[in-house]
Amino acid sequence: MYADDRARALVSVKSQLSNAFRSYAAEFGIVGAAGRQNVNALIQRVLEDESLPELALELFRFQAKEYAAVEARLEEIEARLMKWHRENEASRRIATIPGIEPIGATLFSMKAPPAESFRSGRDFAAWIGLTPRDHSTGGRMRHGGITKTGDAALRSVLIVGATALLRHIRAGRHKPTNWLAALLERKPPKLVAVALANKFARIAWRLMVSGGICSRPSDSVAA
Repeated sequence: MYADDRARALVSVKSQLSNAFRSYAAEFGIVGAAGRQNVNALIQRVLEDESLPELALELFRFQAKEYAAVEARLEEIEARLMKWHRENEASRRIATIPGIEPIGATLFSMKAPPAESFRSGRDFAAWIGLTPRDHSTGGRMRHGGITKTGDAALRSVLIVGATALLRHIRAGRHKPTNWLAALLERKPPKLVAVALANKFARIAWRLMVSGGICSRPSDSVAA
């Protein structure tokens, strides 16, 4: 898992560099559009601004060079991970779950224990930490937040994927099943994302155990 750990460290460094560049540029009255996709456009604007003092431009050039080096390294790691994904059957299956991108599926296939280690998809979801804590007492059933046991990176992949699918549903690009529509009416978005991530975990377990793919968006959110 060196490639994945290295990629996450580089993403953090990239964010720090972009935030620092934005901050310094703002001190000279140059503000760019928000979003990671707009960082390079801001860098280009700053480096082409002839009104800036030469020393400031020199420092901006140094920051830009650091940022470009991190981007290049990330692209190299992503290419390696994509190669793994294309060659790994389990990863390709998991990537068919709506919201789970190939890089996330690659991480999942690398880090998850053999699916046969678990009796059911429910046990697998519990291992990842996507089941609620049980605070039941005196015959009353009360559930708290998720346990967050298991692997935080895998849990993050599933929750991010669930959040992405919910975003598509809100935009009208996907239609929710009755189960998900009812949940969206009763629960806050974050809780719905966790419930959907739990379902994704069970689907991933089934795909790893018995094969097949998640052929339609509704497959992943069926009751």
